[in-house]
Amino acid sequence: MKIWTKLFLVFFTLLVVVWSCSDDDSFWDAMIPETDKDPTTTQINGYVFKPALVPATDANVQQLKVPNGFKVNKFAENLGKPRILAVNPTGYVYASDRDAGTVTLLQDTNADGAADQTKVVANIKQVHGLAMRGNQLYMVAVRELYVADMNPDGTLGTPQLLLNDLPDAGQHPNRTIAFGPDDKLYITVGSTCNSCPEPNKENATILQANPDGSNRVVYAKGLRNTIGFGWHPQTGVLWGLDHGIDWLGDNDQKEEVNQIKQGANYGWPYIYGEGKYNPGDRPEGDTTYQQYLQKTTLPVLTYQAHAAPLQMVYYTGTKFPAEYQNDAFVAMRGSWNRSSPVGYSVVRLHFENGQPTRFEDFLTGFLVNNNKAHFARPVGLAVHPDGSLLLSDDTNGVIYRIAYQ
Repeated sequence: MKIWTKLFLVFFTLLVVVWSCSDDDSFWDAMIPETDKDPTTTQINGYVFKPALVPATDANVQQLKVPNGFKVNKFAENLGKPRILAVNPTGYVYASDRDAGTVTLLQDTNADGAADQTKVVANIKQVHGLAMRGNQLYMVAVRELYVADMNPDGTLGTPQLLLNDLPDAGQHPNRTIAFGPDDKLYITVGSTCNSCPEPNKENATILQANPDGSNRVVYAKGLRNTIGFGWHPQTGVLWGLDHGIDWLGDNDQKEEVNQIKQGANYGWPYIYGEGKYNPGDRPEGDTTYQQYLQKTTLPVLTYQAHAAPLQMVYYTGTKFPAEYQNDAFVAMRGSWNRSSPVGYSVVRLHFENGQPTRFEDFLTGFLVNNNKAHFARPVGLAVHPDGSLLLSDDTNGVIYRIAYQ
């Protein structure tokens, strides 16, 4: 009788454990074996849902939602597929178009909040990331880095090739660049795949180099695809938003906000989110998941899975209310690997005492027709010298302007 009592207690205890755990709990994560001696099995529901594309009509633009006191208008349109934005102190706006291989200069010469002059000023195959240093514009493609002088009228001199041996692109060809407070150039290099060990140590990293491209090193690794990044204006700390792994379900992997530190490993492809194991890839050699977790730097904050964060910019203008000062704006391009869409918006990332604390919707409404269609997928962000925020869309070819009245 005692044996049956013990068996019942064991069974009851296991039942309680199973009952109290969900698919996202650490109990289920622990079911993934540490080595190849045992099988790994998991079942995940994956979805593809791509909202239809509709025109950016005046009626659609007018129903966009922003906080009280803000207004949205088209700064420019019919631009092809504008991606990353950069603005110099005189108000010259530069937009890259990766598909066309162009950099376009836009000018609002009469200060009415809309560009009245546009001109292609550079032709570079697959150009994407833009960064300014003094009177020079840096431009990066998949494998090449260029620099050109900015003339007084905003046009560019002949681009000079600095690098031509950046890693191959694969799944993530969207290199972005920025200069840090140390006057070093930082280059983001995404992974070649959704989830896999990389043969090239420079993939899934942020690289650091001198302004002339020399002395290139891996600054941080284990970053699947960090496009939006930058140094907080008050603290000088580098923050970046990393894209999560696809095909882990509607709510995994969440997008990550990471404090980027030199020499740190952020876990991809083996560890993700708050320290979860990726069942699709096991650390190579004798390294266990637990050992890899111990050397992984985990995110400070997360956001909805598959929202796809792209360019990030800190607000340092003078026209928005004071509470916005030194917070960040992030363009969320929008999901495709999810049963219901998320993203398709601009969000505000609040900072308190130098730390990111929470996200808040800032510009929404690009999803229409009961979320079955969209008229923009946000990509680039830049703060204009007039204090407004510019946003690019690479589906209908529009740059939007958000201003405080």
